[in-house]
Amino acid sequence: MTRRRLKELVFLLVGISTPVGILAVNASAFVMRHVTEFRVTIAACALVSGFCLNGLGAYLLVGRAATHTPRIYHEYRAWTIGVAVIAVIAWSAFGAYGTYWSMQDPRQLPNVAAVLTAVWLLLFPFFGIAASRYRDFRERRRRRRSDRREPLPNS
Repeated sequence: MTRRRLKELVFLLVGISTPVGILAVNASAFVMRHVTEFRVTIAACALVSGFCLNGLGAYLLVGRAATHTPRIYHEYRAWTIGVAVIAVIAWSAFGAYGTYWSMQDPRQLPNVAAVLTAVWLLLFPFFGIAASRYRDFRERRRRRRSDRREPLPNS
């Protein structure tokens, strides 16, 4: 990126930040003023978000199980997928209920229940993805070590 393009990008970002901020503050104020009407919508969004994030985490974990323990996975495939589906639905439903419940009184926002619900919704996918990535990291490191130990073939 050239120096001129970088300057243009900085000016663009600085110029856009204020109008976007004004729109965000006004939208937030509108939602806060009508939070009781928005509770169902926000809870439904939390449910959909939970399905997406938790589904991604579960998908990665199930894929990891299929890769690393193929015989056990194929023997218990239906059970594994069933447990993953139930966990995603339960985790997401609890998050949506927590979101709905925590927004009862707009005068009490922000509150600990809303923050803990948001953290709850992020825990499962975050740990699932982190565990999957950590497992990949350990496997690559193990392969590198074993590659270094192998003797070179004689030519």
